[in-house]
Amino acid sequence: MKHALSCLLLAVVAAVATVPAHAAAPARWSKAQARAWYAKQAWPVGSNYIPSDAINELEMWQAATFDPKRIDQELGWAESLGMTTMRVFLHDLLWKQDAAGFKQRINTFLDIAAKHHIKPIFVLFDSCWDPEPKLGPQHPPIPGVHNSGWVQSPGVAMDDRSQYPRFEQYVKDIVGSFARDDRILAWDVWNEPDNPGGGNYDAREPKDKFQRVAELLPQVFAWARSAHPIQPLTSGLWQHPDWSPSAHLDAIERTQVEQSDIISFHNYGWPEDFLRRVDQLKPYGRPLICTEYMARGAGSTIDGVLPLGKKLDVGMVNWGFVLGKTQTNLPWDSWQRPYTLQPPAIWFHDLLHADGTPYREREAQIIRALSHSPKGVVPAAASGL
Repeated sequence: MKHALSCLLLAVVAAVATVPAHAAAPARWSKAQARAWYAKQAWPVGSNYIPSDAINELEMWQAATFDPKRIDQELGWAESLGMTTMRVFLHDLLWKQDAAGFKQRINTFLDIAAKHHIKPIFVLFDSCWDPEPKLGPQHPPIPGVHNSGWVQSPGVAMDDRSQYPRFEQYVKDIVGSFARDDRILAWDVWNEPDNPGGGNYDAREPKDKFQRVAELLPQVFAWARSAHPIQPLTSGLWQHPDWSPSAHLDAIERTQVEQSDIISFHNYGWPEDFLRRVDQLKPYGRPLICTEYMARGAGSTIDGVLPLGKKLDVGMVNWGFVLGKTQTNLPWDSWQRPYTLQPPAIWFHDLLHADGTPYREREAQIIRALSHSPKGVVPAAASGL
């Protein structure tokens, strides 16, 4: 009997040993699966969205300042332009503060977005601007300065490894709670993960930030994927001069390319630079979404880049929707030279004034014309005056 049990035990051990350790882990979508998903979606066109009365994602989502009425009004303006998506930033501290309430407000936001036929892309973490986020009332905008109150997630909390289990719980709970929700277009797991920060925050950045993010990013993908979401995962490439398969990418960029179900990227350059970036990324064989573009003073415009994105069947999400407390109509150099005496000659980002009227009616015409035409088709109304 003892011999028989020993043999049975050995057989079980041998059987388990033949199963790969990763067998239970969800796999990255295949290229075919990603393309099939994209084929079912309306052309992704929209803006990076924050209500005009919020300076950052904390002010947008905290219970005391969450503003469904304004969100409904502003997403109504987006619907009138034919927009189909909005890229919206979440934050780990919001989950830490009140997980149930935060998820309830996300659900409210999704109800409003669905009413306006908009499927958002939710961003889980972010490496840009203030690395020391704090819950509660947020400071007012710094006069004349671009995005003067935006905060990172998790920021300096990365220096404390004991907080990593909290990051894991945040990702698994948020993605898991909405994993089967077809009101969501995609999960952008980390915005510009290898961005050193921006602004005047260098002295306050996390120690060894690149190494911390390089360690965390693959885990964030795995945590999100473990929830088996029906939505694709991505993280947008943003700076390296060459993203092609033969390029020498750094550790963070390799994770972005190798773990993203769909490829996303940022480009604020001229149309020819945008085209070069798309040509670098096409060989990966996956759908492409440009999740940040439009910096008028840098050459990236609705007139020049958006029709090109439509022709190439690349999803397009510009930075900034309604002029508000983020002040992203001001250029990046306002951190060095605040625009306190007079406004810039042209708006840098943002599409609408606070009352919903377009900064340029021609831009609104182009967005409407492109959004109402079939994928890959640029109608005459969007290609010239």
